[in-house]
Amino acid sequence: MSVGDRKQAYFAKLAKLLEEYPKIIIVGADNVGSNHMQKIRKNLRGKGILLMGKNTMVRKAIRGAADNNPKLNAVLPHVRGNVGLIFAKDDLSTIKKIVTENRVSAPAKAGAIAPCDVIVPAGPTGMEPTQTSFLQALNIASKIVKGQVEIINDVKLIVTGQKVGSSESTLLAKLNIKPFSYGLAIQTIYDEGSIYEASVLDMTDEDIVAKFRSGVKNVAAVSLAIGYPTVASLPHLIINGYKNVLSISLATDYTIKQAEQMKNYLANPTAFAAATTPAPAASGGKGAAPAKEEKPKKEEPKEEEDEDMGLGLFD
Repeated sequence: MSVGDRKQAYFAKLAKLLEEYPKIIIVGADNVGSNHMQKIRKNLRGKGILLMGKNTMVRKAIRGAADNNPKLNAVLPHVRGNVGLIFAKDDLSTIKKIVTENRVSAPAKAGAIAPCDVIVPAGPTGMEPTQTSFLQALNIASKIVKGQVEIINDVKLIVTGQKVGSSESTLLAKLNIKPFSYGLAIQTIYDEGSIYEASVLDMTDEDIVAKFRSGVKNVAAVSLAIGYPTVASLPHLIINGYKNVLSISLATDYTIKQAEQMKNYLANPTAFAAATTPAPAASGGKGAAPAKEEKPKKEEPKEEEDEDMGLGLFD
């Protein structure tokens, strides 16, 4: 197959995917090898399709598909750098989980930009005393213990965004430390014309409900403040209206069914007090048996005997 035929087949495949799949995940593919890519494709099978290609060809195919679906134009600004497209139809959270789990450890190569901080832990290194020059060049305090070099304290060797030097790379290789991990990185998500960041996929159902409740509260507060009725403020308006009618009924001779009991309480407070007495009476009834048991505690006969005995002595 010639180069032109391969390009035509690629355009046809991409155009078909853009037509069939309403969701696209744009992923960064820096430092991802071919074997690693094949493993990710295998794990995505049945859930999504990963397609790589030159950005110029991808943009050209998207522009062609945008003639029938103008919403695809939103994807064009995000096709830059070393990126790929994952086409999906179902829940994107599952695809994100697969992409996140498929990462491989990698050594720190000289000249690479560190994606994270690298800390060398304190303790024995397994290096011979003759190799202390690597540690001295990096200002790492060490000592010789039982014939091997031992690092005294934890050392932050590389900072995020820093270019890895040859000394740092050599030391980490001697310590058999692979501090970096590489894989596809989700950058942007296209969902039927909407563009949003990958952090949206981290939201749970509880987070969505909480944000919805907060929005409803804000709408209700604004509606009540400006006096404009909405579905969110309607329950509050009904409750406030009921309170007003109840207040008027209590302040005047006009009576409504909901205010009758309260007006009776206000008119006859003693009835209200009587209505509250059954609760302690019931509790007293439950304790009636112990009350009867208290009768033998009355030592009146003994007290009378004591008084008689006293009088007898004085007589």
